[in-house]
Amino acid sequence: MTPAEYKAFKSLDRPADNLRDHMNDLELIFTMLGEASTTEIARNKDAQGYVENRSAALEGGSVAGRARCDLEKKSGKRITSKENYKLLPEAVVRKRVEKKA
Repeated sequence: MTPAEYKAFKSLDRPADNLRDHMNDLELIFTMLGEASTTEIARNKDAQGYVENRSAALEGGSVAGRARCDLEKKSGKRITSKENYKLLPEAVVRKRVEKKA
């Protein structure tokens, strides 16, 4: 999904809603994997300009996409979630944060 599609998927309609603030741990991890893969590919290929960097971005996104699909097959559940933290009561969000700490 594009970022705009992902925001719509999570029902985030305000421009001030930061998509990352509403992702669960696995969503963030796979997003970061795609970004890190893209950076590494672009550096190794010494990508210059839009076309080369776009190609690196597609390859980096494919790395993360394949990893996500593999985990979804092995775990039996989807990584992407419609859950967002603006719809959860504040007490629930605080409990989740406290458990992680």
